[in-house]
Amino acid sequence: MTATSMPTLGFVGLGHMGGAMAGRLLACGYRVHGTSRTRSRANHLISAGLRWHDTPREVAEAADVLFTSLPDDETLNVIATAPDGVLAGLAAGTTWVEMSTVSPHTSRNVAVLVNARSSTMLDAPVSGSVPQARDGTLTIMVGGDKEGYARVEPILRDLGTPARIGTNGQGLALKLAINISVAVQMIAFAEGLLLADRSGVDDELALKLMAESTIGSPLLKARAPFVLHLPDEAWFDLRLMYKDLELALAAARELDVPLPTADRADEVVLAAHWLGFERRDLAAVFEVLDHMTPRPPARHGATPAARRTA
Repeated sequence: MTATSMPTLGFVGLGHMGGAMAGRLLACGYRVHGTSRTRSRANHLISAGLRWHDTPREVAEAADVLFTSLPDDETLNVIATAPDGVLAGLAAGTTWVEMSTVSPHTSRNVAVLVNARSSTMLDAPVSGSVPQARDGTLTIMVGGDKEGYARVEPILRDLGTPARIGTNGQGLALKLAINISVAVQMIAFAEGLLLADRSGVDDELALKLMAESTIGSPLLKARAPFVLHLPDEAWFDLRLMYKDLELALAAARELDVPLPTADRADEVVLAAHWLGFERRDLAAVFEVLDHMTPRPPARHGATPAARRTA
């Protein structure tokens, strides 16, 4: 794709993931227009060439292909339907690539409104976090019509590895399926580490060997450095994890699908909210379990966990 043939892109939602993806597209040579709730968080993108607009409507009007990366269903509905929202500025023939993790039902409803304007909406949630977004190595699951997917596939390949899953909403269904495993893996890893810790095993050594063992999936290896040393700024916080689990459980209820491990993970992540960890990175599930577990009296000095929190 030459510079003259590259479509003009719009990006609404420039938080951790949206900002990283928009930055990647700018680095690939695209002209990108964008907006977000807080302009100051986009200053580095503006310096890199992003054309800032004050409303989603203005971004949609400027774009051949529009991307959105939003936190939840409510925000998607508002961004879509507000007087200065996307639908007010969406021209016929525009393709809207909606990359948020939201309810498949909500996404399909918005897609109907987009289709009524002779435009196309694809749900395209991603698997991966900020480093993968910056490097262009995300896994992208797309739901929507074949023609719309074909138009944007070259752009999506600059962000990672895309695959069309099926019709509208099915990309999101697969993303929710993946995020069940994300939550369960992290909680199981934290449980095992806590057991080793309370048994007197050095927690740093236990974490290292667990991550290098047969259970060390790419997810766990990427998050392991954060488990005992939480980052100040979350890649993916427990509030969003709870939202995704609730979406998965709601979809499962509609389909009469049992999700026993997702149910238990949901309880743990809800406990994170009550303990004040909801804005911390997913790796904080270890601290959540640590706070939920009574400490036995130390017979030979403090346990590793006690020393860590002293």
